[in-house]
Amino acid sequence: MDNVGIVVDDLDAAVAFFAELGLALEGRQEVEGLFADQTVGLDGVRSEIAMMRTPDGHGRLELSTYRHPAPVDPVPRNPPPNTLGLHRVMFAVDDIDDTVARLRAHGAELLGEVAQYETVYRLCYLRGPAGVIVALAEQIG
Repeated sequence: MDNVGIVVDDLDAAVAFFAELGLALEGRQEVEGLFADQTVGLDGVRSEIAMMRTPDGHGRLELSTYRHPAPVDPVPRNPPPNTLGLHRVMFAVDDIDDTVARLRAHGAELLGEVAQYETVYRLCYLRGPAGVIVALAEQIG
């Protein structure tokens, strides 16, 4: 897999949110033109992307914001975790409580609570940029 793409309405805020999780910004650029229209199947695409790399260097997250055509809100705006389609993006963290606290400063909201799975993991789901569900997993056993 090369990357996972997330469309956001505030690119700067999304970059800051995922940087707080330890992802590094590889670069940002404007994207438009015939190749963009052909690739995504929309006419007159003008967008900006920010490519972020995971701390282990193996994964990337492409954050995009559309200037044209205007982004479309899903219905409902923040679909529940059992909605068909891309479910969530999960990140391994060393300290889940600290990570949740730092992400709350960037607008993240817990969907439930931090839970423990046996003696192996502490887990939680949060609502992140553009309503995307971000899961955190802290290995404890």
